Amino acid sequence: MIRRLYDWTMSQADHPKALWVLAFVSFVESSVFPIPPDVLMIPMILARPSRAFLIAAVALVSSVLGGLLGYAIGALAYEQVGQPILEAMGKGAAMDEFNARFNDFGFWPVLIAGMTPFPYKVITIMSGWTGLPLVTFTITSIVARGVRFFIVAALLWKFGAPIRDFIERRLGLMFVVFIVILLGGFYIVRFL
Repeated sequence: MIRRLYDWTMSQADHPKALWVLAFVSFVESSVFPIPPDVLMIPMILARPSRAFLIAAVALVSSVLGGLLGYAIGALAYEQVGQPILEAMGKGAAMDEFNARFNDFGFWPVLIAGMTPFPYKVITIMSGWTGLPLVTFTITSIVARGVRFFIVAALLWKFGAPIRDFIERRLGLMFVVFIVILLGGFYIVRFL
């Protein structure tokens, strides 16, 4: 099923209404869809580099709006909708412990999930379920998703197809390394 969804998503990159498809994929990826919008963004930007930042902006706005849906699922319908989604992703067993500690970290979980390959939908639902302040969630989502999508757009706009392999295989790792260095820097400043 995932392979069919992936193939469908990729086939939409050449569609005349690809921006609308990207908006849809970005929206649903933030709350329930398993395929990240990057797989649609990359071929769209490679096909039309002049639209790279428009494509990133569509992904950003749609992703944040979809994140608000995920937040609402967590806040209003966790037991009916959110819990089955998280359990289907293998996150069910750790939910209680996660809930107890989630808000202690403030905006960090949203920032990390929004920039890295970690499934963003998990954090959107958990943010609503644990009652993370909506303003904190929204601002952090805008920053995290904006950084992620606009870096991809800028790299593809500047370097084109040769950078595609780096983005598809290593950009997530680079974001993880960046977050580790950032958190390490905060730790050093705070405790040393």
